[in-house]
Order: sequence, then structure tokens, then C-alpha cells
Amino acid sequence: MIYFDNAATTMKKPKEVVEAVVNALTSMGNAGRGANEASLSASRLLYDTRERLCRLFGGTSPRQIAFTANSTESLNLAIQGLVRPGDHVITTELEHNSVLRPLYLMESRGAKLTIVRSKENGVLDPAAIEDACREDTKVIVCTHGSNLTGNYVEIQKVGEIARERGICLIVDASQTAGVFPICVEEMKIDVLCFTGHKGLLGPQGTGGLYVREGISIRPLKVGGSGIRTFDRTHPGEMPTALEAGTLNGHGIAGLNAALRYLEREGIHRIREREQSLMWRFYEGIREIPGIKIYGDFTSQNRCPIVTFNIGDYDSADVSDALLTEFGICTRAGGHCAPLMHEALGTKEQGAVRFSFSHENTEEEVDFGIQAVRTLAEEEEE
Repeated sequence: MIYFDNAATTMKKPKEVVEAVVNALTSMGNAGRGANEASLSASRLLYDTRERLCRLFGGTSPRQIAFTANSTESLNLAIQGLVRPGDHVITTELEHNSVLRPLYLMESRGAKLTIVRSKENGVLDPAAIEDACREDTKVIVCTHGSNLTGNYVEIQKVGEIARERGICLIVDASQTAGVFPICVEEMKIDVLCFTGHKGLLGPQGTGGLYVREGISIRPLKVGGSGIRTFDRTHPGEMPTALEAGTLNGHGIAGLNAALRYLEREGIHRIREREQSLMWRFYEGIREIPGIKIYGDFTSQNRCPIVTFNIGDYDSADVSDALLTEFGICTRAGGHCAPLMHEALGTKEQGAVRFSFSHENTEEEVDFGIQAVRTLAEEEEE
């Protein structure tokens, strides 16, 4: 099997990630729930992971990192915890449903929503966000990289627009955390939402958010915290405020090992490798008759994603043929990005997405190119 579905999850994890999870399953206690060594060592590991994430994202304090199960939980926390009835919120048509559906929910509760359209090839112009700002705009929610087209968003420009106007900026870094350099201070990001199982190379069920000091988010859940047991209200200080209940310590142990791997290998080197494979694939299929590729390939800064269709061939049928005839795993359909598909005119057909990992090889990419060529030739007959 050849795996080209890394935008959904990176399947090939570093071996130390697997080992860390296994070791945690046999030795880890519950962080903050005891004074025994098993509990204390778990607390130390969690704090070390916060430190590594804070360092990776250029934050000011590891205490501003709260753990969640994934980006969806992080984005729900941020959106439902910051947006109130009457607030005006801006987002874009590049967004994943993990942004759109919480925003639609808040709109049903009285928030006002503006969705900024993209330009040709799904490119977002930050000036369009600036034009959408109003006196009552409280929050901007924006992806850092499209999971459908791979287009990279210049978040620092969006951050400058938001900061100048006192607007809170929530960024979805699902496709960029662990791949592109992120500095929340320089980029003026107020809340950064990320998942652990994609570019960060950690286990599924891990993720989190970085919250700028001074930003207060209403929690989605309250309960056990390990501290202030006799208080009737949940503790308000970070990160406890957003972490009711037992955390996925076993998964976080794997995430910790993944962060160590990224520090050792360097995200710049990993990104260069993924970009090289992505461009090799793009150049190999772009002139095949019947192929239509989506997204902006005029910029070198982009996520390692190539999304396309073959004529009128249904994307699900193409993906099935790639798997059954060639053993290639891809993603077809709507990719949880409905507005982007509408903008690209692919709502009915969907699209086929190849997404690359530094663990892929040139030989796998060349085999994928030939597989696409074969299917395109069959479609023409």
C-alpha cells in the first residue's frame, strides 16, 4: 500500500512515538491526581510537552497551552468560548467544517457572520478580510492552509489587520503545525488551534490550543481538575480552565516523542522534503490530457497537497480505482470543505487529493503519476 492521505492523518509515525505510547500505557499515572511517582511523572511529561509546543509556536508561557482531543475540539472551544450573541465574526470560504459548523451554531444563537470569498484558484486576499471589518467585529477565524487546495494563507497580514482593530484572531493550523514555522507573537495570533496527528506526527486523539495571555475563553466543559476540589466553580486559570477531566496522557506521551523528533530532524528539512515530492507529482500530472488541478501553484509556499479531477470522472470512482488497481490511498469527495468546493465548481464531482509526507519516496510519487496517467487514458477511450 502507498499512502498519500497525510492531510487526513500521517500514518507513518516515528518509531519513538509508538514506543512512547506503549511505555505510557504500562507506566503512566493520572497527572495532577496524586503525589505518587506515577502521577508526578505524568505531570512532568505533560508540562514538558507544553513547553515544547510553546517553543515551537513562539508563545510566551507553556501554561497558555491547553490540551484537547483534536483541532475540532480546539476550534469549538475557541469559537463557542469567545463569540457572543450580537458579535460580528469574519471567516473565509477556505474553512473546514470544524470552523464553519461552530460558526453557524453561533449565528443561530445571535452572532452575525460574514464569509469572505476567495479569488481565482482559491487564493485568499487578506485585504478582503480588512474590507469586511466593522465596528462590531469581535473575532476573525481563518485557516493557515487549505486542506483542499493546499493554498497557504499569509496569516501575519491577517494578524496585523486584526490587532490594529482590537479584533481577536483565531487560527486553524491543522495543516501547518509541524510543517510551517509559526510564531504566534510575530503573526499576532490570539488563539492558535492545532491537532497532534497530522504534521506534528503524534497520535490521534491529541491536539490543543495556544491562548494569548489576557484572552479569556469560556470553557465548553467543567468538572474534575485535580485542584480546588471544594470550589463550586471550575478553576479559571490556564491551562486548567480548559482541561476538565483526565487528559489523554498516553497520547500526549506520543506527542511529546513526536515533538522531540521534529526538534531533532528540523521542520524546515521535513517541509523541504514534502515540498519536493509535491512538486514532483504536480509536474508529473499537470499536462496529462483531461487533468484539472485546483489551487494556486504560482507560490512556493503551499501545503504538500495536490488536488485534481480527471475529466468528468467522479472523484470517488478515481480514488477507488487508485486503491483497488494500484494500492494507492488518497482522499476523494468533499474534504469537509463545502464552501471551497462550491467556489471551485466541484460540489457534485468532488476532487481527488494526494497529500504527501516526508516518509514518502520518489518511487512512490512516480508510481502515483503513472497510475493517474493510466486512469486518464482509460477515461479518454
